[in-house]
Amino acid sequence: MNWRRYLLLALLGLVLSAGIAAFQPAPGYMDADYYYAGGLQLAAGRGFTEPFLWNYLDDPAGLPHPAFSYWMPLTSLLAALGMTLTGHANWFAARLGFLALGAILPPLTAALSYSLISRRDLALTAGLLAVFSGFYAPYLPVTDTFGLYMLFGALFFLIVNHKSPALSEVEGPIANCKSLIADSKSSIVNRKSEIVNPLLLGLLAGLMHLARADGVLWLLLALFAVILQKPSSLPPNYAARFTHYAVRITQHASRITFCLLGYLLIISPWLVRNLAVFGAPLAPGGSRALWLTRYDQLFAYPASLLTFASWWHSGLAEILKVRLWALGLNLESALAVQGSIFLLPLILIGLWQLRRESRGGPCVRPTCTLLALLAWGLTLAAMTLVFPFAGARGGFFHSGAALQPFWWAVAPLGLARVVAWGARRRGWQEKQAHTIFSAGMVVIAALLTAWIVQGRVIGAFNGEQAWGREAAAYSQIEEFLVEQGAPVEAVVVVANPPGYYLASGRPAVAVPDGDEQTVLDVARKYGGRFLILEQGSLPRGLARLYDQPIGQPDFRFLGEVAAARIYVIQP
Repeated sequence: MNWRRYLLLALLGLVLSAGIAAFQPAPGYMDADYYYAGGLQLAAGRGFTEPFLWNYLDDPAGLPHPAFSYWMPLTSLLAALGMTLTGHANWFAARLGFLALGAILPPLTAALSYSLISRRDLALTAGLLAVFSGFYAPYLPVTDTFGLYMLFGALFFLIVNHKSPALSEVEGPIANCKSLIADSKSSIVNRKSEIVNPLLLGLLAGLMHLARADGVLWLLLALFAVILQKPSSLPPNYAARFTHYAVRITQHASRITFCLLGYLLIISPWLVRNLAVFGAPLAPGGSRALWLTRYDQLFAYPASLLTFASWWHSGLAEILKVRLWALGLNLESALAVQGSIFLLPLILIGLWQLRRESRGGPCVRPTCTLLALLAWGLTLAAMTLVFPFAGARGGFFHSGAALQPFWWAVAPLGLARVVAWGARRRGWQEKQAHTIFSAGMVVIAALLTAWIVQGRVIGAFNGEQAWGREAAAYSQIEEFLVEQGAPVEAVVVVANPPGYYLASGRPAVAVPDGDEQTVLDVARKYGGRFLILEQGSLPRGLARLYDQPIGQPDFRFLGEVAAARIYVIQP
């Protein structure tokens, strides 16, 4: 791969990301809203605080609230960086870093593919698959973790697959001096890699944890990677073997130490902050999510309702049923999102081929393949067994992004093996067939991406845009509240508090999972004055209030705007 191809891939990635971003006037959903709002707070100098509550899992005392008690801060830091560098606290500036990621990922995927396969044509195809990223395409230009996770995942496997420069073969009677010099250089490189590679893997694991709570799994993978590093051959005599084993143990201890050091360099400031704010190194919000028996309980109030006892009381049959449900949805995501349906067989063939070609040699590709499969299995297990509701509702989609560059990198190898089989068994002309099938694979990826972007971002060609409808609705609702004389400091109770804050600048708290009395309890504690009920995100305990808005003793119906019913919460 030469620099022109890498530049072409970067330009294609940037153009596509910018083209999609042009149809995204707002973050579009609560995760992206939250990270953008957090970036605005940081850029404005208000630190890690938020004027809204989107859940009650950490028993918040009031508003403003310490930020990132459930999600992690790196995405907001990147959004804040764009706004700080440009001096403009707006949506365009917040997305600059994410648009840059859209340009970086295709050439990085190509580089990963080339490091694994050493074929320029396959690497170029892998880079084009990263350009036309299918279901991920609408989410790369917005303030969410997808692009960061893909970046870190690709770098992780590039470091694992890093090979020291091969020694030049020398012959003849004057070769000894050259060989000694080469051996000396190789020794220096190897000693550096003993420190640098584990340190870099630890740094990446720290960054992945700072991006997502489940990123801590990548610390385990980084430690596993440094332990798996191929040892040198054993000396022939026993005394030398004893010394050899002692050296190997020291080397493993050194690698593990540097890996942990890299991780702690990134994550320790955040752990210290959590300790100062929440009294514990890990924010308390995530631990209570372990005991959900329904997805809506993510918004339970008070959060003390979520306990191991309540979870176990739901019954073993229900606990298993939920996890089987999550497994089914996550496997569907693996097929449709990660494998883009048509790529999955090629990815599996490519993984098998990497294993076969590397058998018995010094190549580290089996380690990459093993780590990729282990990372996928750990992520699936965490998002199925531990956090089934979060996993099935998008967590596996988010977390799987770290592995997507690897899948794109190996899919062209799978196609090459299929074409080679066709040449042997069916008499295909291999070079011509490979060119045709590779082009077809990229065209299918481009068509799939266009179809997804059309449906999820652009919408029907009737002037009504698909992306940003909620933000537009919230702006209309805010105009209505202002017309009704709502004070600017009045708190609203709404399904998407960070989204409403972005649309209005008004403090907001989440509609709790419960009934009218639960809403009153929330309003009393956090100063809620207005309740907004949206049919698409309505807790079942509030169905009666939504269906019968008139004549409720504690809620005065104001009207309906943008399919949402608005109430004054009676003092």
